[in-house]
Amino acid sequence: MSRHLVEEPPADIRAALEWMATHSIKVKDLEDPALLRPALEALSLRLDGGRAAENTARRKRMVLSNVLRYTVEEKGLLTANPLPRVDWTPPESDDEIDFRYVPGPDLARALLGAVRDSGPRGEHLHAFFGCLYYAAMRPGEIVALKESDCTLPPNSPESVKEWGELLLGESRPEVGGGWTDEGTPYEKRGLKRRRSGATRTVPIPPVLVHLLRTHIARYGTSDDGRLFRAARGGRVASTEYCDMWERARKAVLTPNEVKSELAAVPYSLRHAGVSLWIKSGVDPAEVAARAGHSIAVLYRFYAKILKGGQQHSNSLIARALDEAE
Repeated sequence: MSRHLVEEPPADIRAALEWMATHSIKVKDLEDPALLRPALEALSLRLDGGRAAENTARRKRMVLSNVLRYTVEEKGLLTANPLPRVDWTPPESDDEIDFRYVPGPDLARALLGAVRDSGPRGEHLHAFFGCLYYAAMRPGEIVALKESDCTLPPNSPESVKEWGELLLGESRPEVGGGWTDEGTPYEKRGLKRRRSGATRTVPIPPVLVHLLRTHIARYGTSDDGRLFRAARGGRVASTEYCDMWERARKAVLTPNEVKSELAAVPYSLRHAGVSLWIKSGVDPAEVAARAGHSIAVLYRFYAKILKGGQQHSNSLIARALDEAE
C-alpha cells in the first residue's frame, strides 16, 4: 500500500500542505481561464528560475490538462476543461546539446575504464555504463534489461567481431515510492514516447557484446532475469551509479574539468554514443530509431553535428554534379 495511505506526514510537511490549501486558488475559480496563464508561465520555469526546456514545459502542461480533465469527469468540480481556452505556447528555448561538454570516444573509454577499476561495484556496473555509451540506452531501460533481451553471438574466435542485438521493451524510471501502487521507488513502464507493448531493436558492437557476456558469466542474473542489481539487490538506484560516475570523473579529469560540465552526468555517455553514430555517417533516421528518438527530436538536440553531416552530403552531391557535367 502506498505510504501516503498508511503513514501520517511529518509535522513540517503537514504544515506546508495546510498552508498550500489555505493560499491556493479554489478549483471552481478556474472557470476563469485567465487565472491559468500565471500557472502556465510558472510551468515553463525551472526551480532556479531559469527557462525550462520546451519539451519539459509541454509535458507539464499535459499533466495540468489531465488534472483539470479529472476535476471535470471524475469530481464534477468544473463544467469543462478551461485550458484549451487559453491562447498560450511555451517560450522557445534552446534544447540543443552543448557538445563542448560531451565526451569524445577516447574520454568515454577512459571514464568506462575508471568505473571498472574503482572496485567490486564498479566491475559490476562496468557493463551498465557500457550500455549507456555503446547502445545509447536510457538508464531506466538498462535497469530493466534482461538476459532474454540479449542476442549475443557465440563466444568463439570466429565470432569475436560479430555484432549482437538488444530487444528493448521495458523501462523502470525512478519515481517516489509514495506514487506507485506497489510502494517501489520505480515504476514499470513501456519505452519512452512509444505505444504500450512497443519494442526497439538496438544492434550492439562486439565491445558491448563482450561486456555483457562477461557480466552474465560472472554475476548471473536476478530472479526475474535482469542483468544489473543494486548492492543489496533490487533496482540499481540513480544515487549509486551517479556516485560511481563522479568518482570516475575525478580519476580521469583534471581538477578544472571536474568543476566544469564536461561529462557531468552519466547521461553524457548516451549523448556521446548518439553523437558518435551521427559523426560516423549513420543515416539520421537509423540513429533516431536506435536511440528511441523521433527524427524531430534528433534534429532539435543534435542540430550542430547533423548540419556538419549535411555539409559533407552537399560536397558529395556537388562532386557528382561536376562529374556529370
